[in-house]
Amino acid sequence: MVSPQAMQVLKNELPLEQENLLLSGEVKTGLVLVDIVNGFCTVGSGNLAPQAPDAQIAGMIDESVKLARGFCEKRWPIYAFLDTHYPDVPEPPYPPHCIAGMDESKLVPSLQWLENEPNVTLRCKDCIDGFIGSLEKGGSNVFVDWVKTNGINAILVVGICTDICVLDFVCSTLSARNRGLISPLEDVIVYSRGCATFDLPINVARNMKGALAHPQDLMHHVGLYMAKGRGAKLVSEVVFGV
Repeated sequence: MVSPQAMQVLKNELPLEQENLLLSGEVKTGLVLVDIVNGFCTVGSGNLAPQAPDAQIAGMIDESVKLARGFCEKRWPIYAFLDTHYPDVPEPPYPPHCIAGMDESKLVPSLQWLENEPNVTLRCKDCIDGFIGSLEKGGSNVFVDWVKTNGINAILVVGICTDICVLDFVCSTLSARNRGLISPLEDVIVYSRGCATFDLPINVARNMKGALAHPQDLMHHVGLYMAKGRGAKLVSEVVFGV
């Protein structure tokens, strides 16, 4: 665990200015849910799932559910990634996780209702970066097609892990936007309270061969900082307009 003093130093040296977001419908916005599946979020549900209740992850799920319900009430587009792997296709350096056909690759219970919503596109991905994971064998990209078909001008991104799957997806999407490959998308917005990452304290990592320490609060902050540095907008509050 990183001490409060160390976190304060980090925040002083790498400050994060955040905005508030009003979703009024004037800007066509799509919601992107990144890997809010049991294998990353539900206690004891796999090799990379939390081993005890985790406040940051629980908060991320609560915020994501609120947003998903709001988007569905308005019939606004949602794109949900589900990390899904096959046992014979490893993903170094991670152990087997989110195995296809198992509960760990399914949305967390509080979001499983999304499977029946007409405005929701579910995408199983077998890699860290959802933008790459949306590529089809013929070269088309399901995520890019979703943006174009729905005329999306901005995406609001939430999910797990802030500094891994969320960050990689955000960076690739920003690169595609900058190259004019994903028109009409203009803004990639990351909701800080709607994101979370895992915790692996250094004292635990020392006893795990090949493991790197991964202090949760620190890496969450770094992930958000990196996303903003690549051009994402960062928000700390999201409100639906009338």
